[in-house]
Amino acid sequence: MTYDDANIFAKILRGEIPCDKVYESEHSLAFRDINPQAQTHVLVIPKGAYVSADDFSAQASAAEIVDFTRALGTVARQLGLVADGYRLLANHGAHAGQEVPHFHMHVFGGEPLGRMVSPPARV
Repeated sequence: MTYDDANIFAKILRGEIPCDKVYESEHSLAFRDINPQAQTHVLVIPKGAYVSADDFSAQASAAEIVDFTRALGTVARQLGLVADGYRLLANHGAHAGQEVPHFHMHVFGGEPLGRMVSPPARV
């Protein structure tokens, strides 16, 4: 998968599309998902052009990685998710359902989330 600078997150970062911003730092931006899958559903994205977690971990600077990791924790604290728990999710590629070719993590919370995945069916 190659980076497409016409993707929706790149457009948000350039200010071409508005977002409901929750948090912003030097290297990261967090905003509410327009199609929430939980009571609280926020996306945290690096400001750099990274396709996936694999790309980000291999290519991002140490400052970007630290900033992004801290952004995740800051968002969870700001939204009051720490006490009851929250889920972080990143999809990588087609099999995982990655829809936007810009690395991002979902922060879910505010309600019981259930199992992350269902066990495989037994034959």
